[in-house]
Amino acid sequence: MSSVTNIRSISYLKSHAAQISEDLEMNGNPFFITQNGDASMVIESVKQYQEKESLIAALKIMALGEKDRLQGKGISAADARAQLLAARQSRK
Repeated sequence: MSSVTNIRSISYLKSHAAQISEDLEMNGNPFFITQNGDASMVIESVKQYQEKESLIAALKIMALGEKDRLQGKGISAADARAQLLAARQSRK
C-alpha cells in the first residue's frame, strides 16, 4: 500500500477538486480527506476503484470455491482434466 502522503482537508478538496483529479490521473496515489482533523473519506481514481473491485470479486470467487472444497463438493484436478479431455475428444 502506498504511504499516506496525500492528506488534505475538506476545504482543500472544495477549492482544488480539479487539481486533485489531475494528480490522481498522473500518479494514482489516493487522497485522504479530513474534516475537523479526523479522517473522513478517501478519493481514488476510477482505474484504482475498478481494479480494487475486480480483485474483490476474484477473492469472493476463490472463497466460495474454498468453501465448496471444504464441504467436499467439486472434483479433483485430475478428474477435471479427464472430463475436459473427454469433452474435447467427443467434439471431434
